[in-house]
Amino acid sequence: MPRFLNESGDSIPAFSLYLSLNFIFMGSIIDIPDFRLSPVVDQVGIEERISRFTARSIKKASKVQALKLTLTMIDLTTLEGKDTIGKVKQMCYKAAHLCDQLAGIPTVAAVCVYPTHVRTAKKSLEGTGIKVASVATAFPSGNSTRNIKIEDTKYAVAEGADEVDMVISRGEFLEGNYNFVFDEIAAIKEACGKARLKVILETGELSTLDNVRRASDIAIYAGADFIKTSTGKISPAATMPVTLVMLQAIKDYYSKTGIMIGMKPAGGISTAKLAINYLVMLHETLGQKWLSNEWFRFGASSLANDVLMQLGKETHGVYQSKDYFSND
Repeated sequence: MPRFLNESGDSIPAFSLYLSLNFIFMGSIIDIPDFRLSPVVDQVGIEERISRFTARSIKKASKVQALKLTLTMIDLTTLEGKDTIGKVKQMCYKAAHLCDQLAGIPTVAAVCVYPTHVRTAKKSLEGTGIKVASVATAFPSGNSTRNIKIEDTKYAVAEGADEVDMVISRGEFLEGNYNFVFDEIAAIKEACGKARLKVILETGELSTLDNVRRASDIAIYAGADFIKTSTGKISPAATMPVTLVMLQAIKDYYSKTGIMIGMKPAGGISTAKLAINYLVMLHETLGQKWLSNEWFRFGASSLANDVLMQLGKETHGVYQSKDYFSND
Protein backbone atom coordinates (compact mmCIF):
# COMPACT_ATOMS: atom_id res chain seq x y z
CA MET A 1 0.00 0.00 0.00
CA PRO A 2 1.08 3.64 -0.36
CA ARG A 3 3.45 4.90 2.31
CA PHE A 4 1.17 7.28 4.17
CA LEU A 5 1.35 7.86 7.93
CA ASN A 6 -0.90 9.73 10.27
CA GLU A 7 0.53 12.12 12.85
CA SER A 8 1.03 9.23 15.31
CA GLY A 9 3.13 7.35 12.78
CA ASP A 10 0.47 4.68 12.13
CA SER A 11 0.01 3.38 8.57
CA ILE A 12 -3.35 4.23 7.00
CA PRO A 13 -4.91 3.53 3.57
CA ALA A 14 -4.23 6.23 1.00
CA PHE A 15 -7.71 7.40 0.13
CA SER A 16 -9.10 7.30 3.64
CA LEU A 17 -7.11 10.55 3.89
CA TYR A 18 -8.93 12.05 0.94
CA LEU A 19 -10.84 14.69 2.86
CA SER A 20 -8.58 14.92 5.90
CA LEU A 21 -6.94 18.24 6.64
CA ASN A 22 -3.37 16.98 6.32
CA PHE A 23 -1.12 13.96 6.42
CA ILE A 24 2.59 13.21 6.32
CA PHE A 25 3.89 12.22 2.88
CA MET A 26 7.61 11.45 2.47
CA GLY A 27 8.36 13.55 5.55
CA SER A 28 6.29 16.58 4.50
CA ILE A 29 2.81 17.59 5.63
CA ILE A 30 0.62 17.82 2.52
CA ASP A 31 -3.01 18.92 2.38
CA ILE A 32 -5.13 16.59 0.23
CA PRO A 33 -7.77 18.57 -1.64
CA ASP A 34 -11.24 17.39 -2.53
CA PHE A 35 -10.62 16.55 -6.19
CA ARG A 36 -14.28 17.14 -6.99
CA LEU A 37 -13.46 20.82 -6.37
CA SER A 38 -10.44 21.09 -8.67
CA PRO A 39 -10.26 24.54 -10.31
CA VAL A 40 -12.51 25.16 -13.28
CA VAL A 41 -10.53 25.89 -16.45
CA ASP A 42 -11.10 29.13 -18.37
CA GLN A 43 -10.91 27.71 -21.90
CA VAL A 44 -11.07 31.12 -23.58
CA GLY A 45 -8.23 32.36 -21.38
CA ILE A 46 -6.18 29.25 -22.15
CA GLU A 47 -6.59 29.72 -25.90
CA GLU A 48 -5.69 33.40 -25.65
CA ARG A 49 -2.47 32.62 -23.79
CA ILE A 50 -1.57 29.93 -26.34
CA SER A 51 -1.92 32.44 -29.17
CA ARG A 52 0.63 34.67 -27.43
CA PHE A 53 3.12 31.84 -26.87
CA THR A 54 3.09 30.90 -30.55
CA ALA A 55 3.61 34.51 -31.64
CA ARG A 56 7.00 34.91 -29.93
CA SER A 57 9.91 35.89 -32.20
CA ILE A 58 13.05 33.83 -31.56
CA LYS A 59 16.47 35.14 -32.66
CA LYS A 60 18.97 32.81 -34.35
CA ALA A 61 21.29 32.30 -31.37
CA SER A 62 18.37 31.60 -29.06
CA LYS A 63 16.82 29.29 -31.65
CA VAL A 64 19.96 27.15 -31.87
CA GLN A 65 20.10 26.97 -28.08
CA ALA A 66 16.43 25.99 -27.95
CA LEU A 67 16.90 23.31 -30.61
CA LYS A 68 19.77 21.70 -28.72
CA LEU A 69 17.80 21.91 -25.47
CA THR A 70 14.89 20.18 -27.20
CA LEU A 71 17.14 17.27 -28.19
CA THR A 72 18.23 16.80 -24.56
CA MET A 73 14.55 16.61 -23.52
CA ILE A 74 13.42 13.91 -25.94
CA ASP A 75 12.40 10.42 -24.82
CA LEU A 76 13.15 8.55 -28.04
CA THR A 77 10.41 5.97 -28.24
CA THR A 78 9.48 2.69 -29.87
CA LEU A 79 6.29 1.04 -28.62
CA GLU A 80 5.12 -1.26 -31.38
CA GLY A 81 4.10 -4.89 -31.54
CA LYS A 82 6.82 -5.44 -34.14
CA ASP A 83 9.65 -4.18 -31.90
CA THR A 84 12.68 -6.47 -32.05
CA ILE A 85 15.98 -6.62 -30.21
CA GLY A 86 17.69 -5.26 -33.32
CA LYS A 87 15.31 -2.32 -33.58
CA VAL A 88 15.79 -1.42 -29.92
CA LYS A 89 19.59 -1.58 -30.30
CA GLN A 90 19.41 0.67 -33.38
CA MET A 91 17.28 3.20 -31.52
CA CYS A 92 19.69 3.19 -28.59
CA TYR A 93 22.62 3.83 -30.94
CA LYS A 94 20.73 6.74 -32.47
CA ALA A 95 19.94 8.10 -28.99
CA ALA A 96 23.67 8.36 -28.25
CA HIS A 97 24.73 9.38 -31.81
CA LEU A 98 22.00 11.63 -33.14
CA CYS A 99 24.17 13.15 -35.85
CA ASP A 100 27.94 12.70 -35.64
CA GLN A 101 28.37 14.97 -38.68
CA LEU A 102 27.17 18.00 -36.72
CA ALA A 103 29.41 19.35 -33.95
CA GLY A 104 28.10 19.86 -30.43
CA ILE A 105 24.98 17.72 -30.77
CA PRO A 106 23.83 16.39 -27.36
CA THR A 107 22.20 13.06 -26.59
CA VAL A 108 18.52 12.57 -25.83
CA ALA A 109 17.22 12.21 -22.27
CA ALA A 110 15.94 8.64 -22.46
CA VAL A 111 14.71 5.81 -24.61
CA CYS A 112 11.27 4.40 -23.91
CA VAL A 113 10.46 0.74 -24.59
CA TYR A 114 8.22 -2.08 -23.45
CA PRO A 115 9.33 -3.93 -20.29
CA THR A 116 10.56 -6.92 -22.28
CA HIS A 117 13.12 -4.70 -24.04
CA VAL A 118 14.40 -2.85 -20.99
CA ARG A 119 17.36 -5.18 -20.46
CA THR A 120 18.47 -4.78 -24.08
CA ALA A 121 18.19 -0.99 -23.91
CA LYS A 122 19.99 -0.82 -20.57
CA LYS A 123 22.96 -2.79 -21.91
CA SER A 124 23.07 -0.83 -25.18
CA LEU A 125 23.12 2.52 -23.36
CA GLU A 126 25.67 1.58 -20.73
CA GLY A 127 28.06 4.47 -20.09
CA THR A 128 26.06 7.04 -22.09
CA GLY A 129 24.10 8.63 -19.22
CA ILE A 130 20.87 8.12 -21.20
CA LYS A 131 17.98 6.85 -19.08
CA VAL A 132 15.83 3.84 -19.87
CA ALA A 133 12.09 4.38 -19.50
CA SER A 134 9.52 1.61 -19.69
CA VAL A 135 5.78 1.74 -20.12
CA ALA A 136 3.83 -0.43 -17.72
CA THR A 137 0.38 -1.02 -16.17
CA ALA A 138 -1.23 -2.66 -19.23
CA PHE A 139 -0.13 0.13 -21.57
CA PRO A 140 -1.84 1.66 -23.52
CA SER A 141 -5.38 0.79 -22.36
CA GLY A 142 -4.72 0.39 -18.64
CA ASN A 143 -7.50 -2.21 -18.55
CA SER A 144 -6.16 -4.83 -16.18
CA THR A 145 -6.18 -5.68 -12.50
CA ARG A 146 -4.13 -3.70 -10.01
CA ASN A 147 -2.08 -6.76 -9.08
CA ILE A 148 -1.07 -7.31 -12.70
CA LYS A 149 -0.21 -3.63 -13.09
CA ILE A 150 1.98 -3.75 -9.98
CA GLU A 151 3.76 -6.89 -11.21
CA ASP A 152 4.25 -5.29 -14.63
CA THR A 153 5.87 -2.30 -12.94
CA LYS A 154 8.09 -4.40 -10.69
CA TYR A 155 9.25 -6.44 -13.67
CA ALA A 156 10.25 -3.31 -15.61
CA VAL A 157 12.18 -1.95 -12.63
CA ALA A 158 13.88 -5.29 -11.99
CA GLU A 159 15.00 -5.35 -15.63
CA GLY A 160 16.71 -1.98 -15.09
CA ALA A 161 14.18 0.74 -15.90
CA ASP A 162 15.16 4.15 -14.52
CA GLU A 163 11.70 5.52 -15.20
CA VAL A 164 8.21 4.02 -15.48
CA ASP A 165 5.41 5.47 -17.61
CA MET A 166 2.04 4.26 -16.29
CA VAL A 167 -1.47 4.89 -17.63
CA ILE A 168 -4.38 5.82 -15.41
CA SER A 169 -7.65 3.90 -15.48
CA ARG A 170 -9.63 6.34 -17.59
CA GLY A 171 -12.88 4.41 -17.25
CA GLU A 172 -12.73 4.64 -13.46
CA PHE A 173 -11.88 8.34 -13.68
CA LEU A 174 -14.76 9.12 -16.04
CA GLU A 175 -17.15 7.29 -13.71
CA GLY A 176 -16.05 9.60 -10.92
CA ASN A 177 -14.11 6.98 -8.98
CA TYR A 178 -11.30 9.36 -8.09
CA ASN A 179 -10.38 7.37 -4.99
CA PHE A 180 -9.69 4.30 -7.19
CA VAL A 181 -7.43 6.30 -9.51
CA PHE A 182 -5.60 7.94 -6.60
CA ASP A 183 -4.94 4.65 -4.80
CA GLU A 184 -3.80 2.89 -7.97
CA ILE A 185 -1.25 5.60 -8.80
CA ALA A 186 0.03 5.56 -5.22
CA ALA A 187 0.40 1.77 -5.33
CA ILE A 188 2.34 1.93 -8.62
CA LYS A 189 4.55 4.67 -7.18
CA GLU A 190 5.47 2.37 -4.32
CA ALA A 191 6.20 -0.48 -6.76
CA CYS A 192 8.58 1.82 -8.67
CA GLY A 193 11.05 1.93 -5.80
CA LYS A 194 13.81 4.35 -6.86
CA ALA A 195 12.54 4.65 -10.45
CA ARG A 196 10.76 7.89 -11.32
CA LEU A 197 7.08 7.62 -12.17
CA LYS A 198 5.44 9.36 -15.13
CA VAL A 199 1.64 9.21 -14.99
CA ILE A 200 -0.09 9.24 -18.39
CA LEU A 201 -3.54 10.85 -18.32
CA GLU A 202 -4.46 10.04 -21.95
CA THR A 203 -5.99 13.48 -22.25
CA GLY A 204 -7.61 12.72 -25.61
CA GLU A 205 -10.04 10.44 -23.75
CA LEU A 206 -10.81 12.85 -20.90
CA SER A 207 -13.06 15.06 -23.07
CA THR A 208 -12.72 18.37 -21.22
CA LEU A 209 -10.00 20.64 -19.89
CA ASP A 210 -11.72 20.52 -16.49
CA ASN A 211 -11.18 16.75 -16.47
CA VAL A 212 -7.55 17.23 -17.49
CA ARG A 213 -7.02 19.56 -14.53
CA ARG A 214 -8.73 17.15 -12.12
CA ALA A 215 -6.74 14.15 -13.37
CA SER A 216 -3.52 16.19 -13.10
CA ASP A 217 -4.29 17.05 -9.48
CA ILE A 218 -5.03 13.42 -8.61
CA ALA A 219 -1.80 12.18 -10.23
CA ILE A 220 0.34 14.83 -8.56
CA TYR A 221 -1.04 14.29 -5.06
CA ALA A 222 -0.86 10.50 -5.48
CA GLY A 223 2.90 10.67 -6.00
CA ALA A 224 3.67 11.25 -9.70
CA ASP A 225 7.18 12.52 -10.45
CA PHE A 226 5.95 13.57 -13.92
CA ILE A 227 2.53 14.00 -15.43
CA LYS A 228 2.25 13.06 -19.11
CA THR A 229 -0.41 13.87 -21.67
CA SER A 230 -0.74 10.80 -23.81
CA THR A 231 0.25 7.31 -24.86
CA GLY A 232 0.63 8.46 -28.47
CA LYS A 233 -1.78 5.70 -29.49
CA ILE A 234 -4.93 7.81 -29.89
CA SER A 235 -5.78 11.19 -31.40
CA PRO A 236 -5.70 13.89 -30.23
CA ALA A 237 -2.51 13.34 -28.27
CA ALA A 238 -0.54 16.27 -26.83
CA THR A 239 -1.92 19.74 -27.52
CA MET A 240 -0.76 23.09 -26.22
CA PRO A 241 -4.04 23.90 -24.38
CA VAL A 242 -3.99 20.54 -22.57
CA THR A 243 -0.31 20.95 -21.71
CA LEU A 244 -0.87 24.47 -20.37
CA VAL A 245 -3.63 23.21 -18.07
CA MET A 246 -1.26 20.53 -16.76
CA LEU A 247 1.54 23.06 -16.29
CA GLN A 248 -0.81 25.25 -14.26
CA ALA A 249 -1.65 22.29 -12.03
CA ILE A 250 2.09 21.79 -11.46
CA LYS A 251 2.51 25.50 -10.75
CA ASP A 252 -0.29 25.52 -8.17
CA TYR A 253 1.15 22.45 -6.45
CA TYR A 254 4.63 24.00 -6.36
CA SER A 255 3.23 27.25 -4.93
CA LYS A 256 1.51 25.26 -2.20
CA THR A 257 4.24 22.74 -1.32
CA GLY A 258 7.55 23.84 -2.85
CA ILE A 259 7.77 20.42 -4.57
CA MET A 260 8.65 20.32 -8.28
CA ILE A 261 6.76 17.95 -10.60
CA GLY A 262 7.87 17.17 -14.14
CA MET A 263 5.85 17.46 -17.35
CA LYS A 264 5.89 15.31 -20.50
CA PRO A 265 3.76 16.15 -23.53
CA ALA A 266 3.76 13.12 -25.82
CA GLY A 267 2.39 12.37 -29.27
CA GLY A 268 1.86 14.77 -32.15
CA ILE A 269 4.88 17.00 -31.51
CA SER A 270 6.87 16.36 -34.68
CA THR A 271 8.36 19.73 -35.69
CA ALA A 272 11.09 21.87 -34.19
CA LYS A 273 8.91 24.97 -34.45
CA LEU A 274 6.17 23.40 -32.35
CA ALA A 275 8.68 22.11 -29.79
CA ILE A 276 10.07 25.63 -29.35
CA ASN A 277 6.53 26.92 -28.80
CA TYR A 278 6.21 24.38 -25.98
CA LEU A 279 9.48 25.58 -24.45
CA VAL A 280 8.27 29.19 -24.54
CA MET A 281 5.09 28.11 -22.78
CA LEU A 282 7.07 26.12 -20.22
CA HIS A 283 9.41 29.02 -19.43
CA GLU A 284 6.65 31.61 -19.14
CA THR A 285 4.45 29.35 -16.98
CA LEU A 286 6.92 27.57 -14.66
CA GLY A 287 10.18 29.45 -15.12
CA GLN A 288 13.83 28.69 -15.69
CA LYS A 289 14.08 25.83 -13.17
CA TRP A 290 11.94 23.57 -15.35
CA LEU A 291 14.11 24.07 -18.46
CA SER A 292 16.01 20.80 -18.09
CA ASN A 293 15.34 17.18 -18.90
CA GLU A 294 15.05 16.45 -15.20
CA TRP A 295 11.70 18.24 -15.23
CA PHE A 296 10.52 18.37 -18.84
CA ARG A 297 10.43 15.77 -21.63
CA PHE A 298 9.03 15.37 -25.10
CA GLY A 299 7.62 11.94 -25.93
CA ALA A 300 8.46 11.70 -29.61
CA SER A 301 9.89 9.59 -32.38
CA SER A 302 10.09 11.90 -35.40
CA LEU A 303 10.81 15.17 -33.56
CA ALA A 304 14.55 14.49 -33.26
CA ASN A 305 15.01 14.29 -37.03
CA ASP A 306 13.25 17.60 -37.67
CA VAL A 307 15.34 19.31 -34.98
CA LEU A 308 18.52 17.88 -36.56
CA MET A 309 17.44 19.18 -39.98
CA GLN A 310 16.92 22.64 -38.49
CA LEU A 311 20.34 22.56 -36.80
CA GLY A 312 21.90 21.47 -40.08
CA LYS A 313 20.24 24.42 -41.81
CA GLU A 314 21.57 26.83 -39.17
CA THR A 315 25.09 25.35 -39.54
CA HIS A 316 25.37 24.86 -43.32
CA GLY A 317 22.69 27.16 -44.69
CA VAL A 318 20.81 24.35 -46.45
CA TYR A 319 18.51 21.54 -45.42
CA GLN A 320 19.73 17.96 -45.59
CA SER A 321 17.41 15.33 -46.98
CA LYS A 322 15.41 13.27 -44.51
CA ASP A 323 17.16 10.26 -46.03
CA TYR A 324 20.32 11.24 -44.11
CA PHE A 325 18.62 10.44 -40.81
CA SER A 326 17.41 7.08 -39.55
CA ASN A 327 13.73 6.71 -38.74
CA ASP A 328 14.43 4.87 -35.47
